[in-house]
Amino acid sequence: IFLPDSAQEKPKQGEVLAVGPGKTEEDGSVKTMELKTGDRILFGGFAGTEVKTGEEEFLIMSEDEVLAVVE
Repeated sequence: IFLPDSAQEKPKQGEVLAVGPGKTEEDGSVKTMELKTGDRILFGGFAGTEVKTGEEEFLIMSEDEVLAVVE
């Protein structure tokens, strides 16, 4: 299957503003977050859930939806 560049999803870039404690595994243990506040990340166009509070818009996503950390 060949997809032309115009049909392929381009990753988006953003900054991590806050992180939670981590993901709770099935056995009850907590997997700590590898991301930290201030990290620049790449993520897919359909990743996360958009939330608007007042004039600001945020994207809430799980760590699994992050494609890469940009140095």
